[in-house]
Amino acid sequence: MPPRSRLRARPRAPTAQARARAAEIVDRLDAEMPEARIALAFEDDLQLLVSVILSAQSTDAGVNKVTPALFARFPDAAAYAGAQPEELWPYIRSLGLFRNKAKAIVAAMGAIAREHGGRVPRTREALEALPGVGRKTAGVVLVHLGAAEAFPVDTHVGRVSRRLGLTREQDPDRVERDLMALLPESRWGRGHQLFVWHGRRTCAARAPACSRCVVADLCPKRGVPAALRR
Repeated sequence: MPPRSRLRARPRAPTAQARARAAEIVDRLDAEMPEARIALAFEDDLQLLVSVILSAQSTDAGVNKVTPALFARFPDAAAYAGAQPEELWPYIRSLGLFRNKAKAIVAAMGAIAREHGGRVPRTREALEALPGVGRKTAGVVLVHLGAAEAFPVDTHVGRVSRRLGLTREQDPDRVERDLMALLPESRWGRGHQLFVWHGRRTCAARAPACSRCVVADLCPKRGVPAALRR
């Protein structure tokens, strides 16, 4: 018998109390950071997808520095599809893994040009079928297109979720599964944005600012050394 999918092996459903606590966390963070939005600069669906691919192991600020010239040179999917990956290198060389990212962008845009009329598909299945597009990238794109709800898990979301006791998992897919079980679908996308911002502004990896955290009284601070709980 083939192994079951990691996402199909469902744990016990969360209690009503656990769901209420998760909702309270999101509500407080939303009140604290109503401005929380994706930091990547983009003007259309294609630019969003390219920016998200480029953001892997790179800062959003770094991506935003290189994309204006890149987008001017490659204005649509056909322009990327007709290029060799090496043609993107001069524009994105300052980013980590730029060779792999150039290859992924050209391949993904080629598929979009051939199979989707030059438009970014708006389902998770179709996005994940694109070369170089994994679950997290697809989820981030879907959240910010408003096309479908997802709860993408990056480093910040994973860290914040574990410290808050919303999951014990390390695998991003399993973390996403736990978060989606705790919150209604309508809150998944917003929860992602808020957890990213909270991880950057307050719940930092090395020095979490617990004393000014708006959800400190709801947080068991799992994995945070006692000396850092300030």
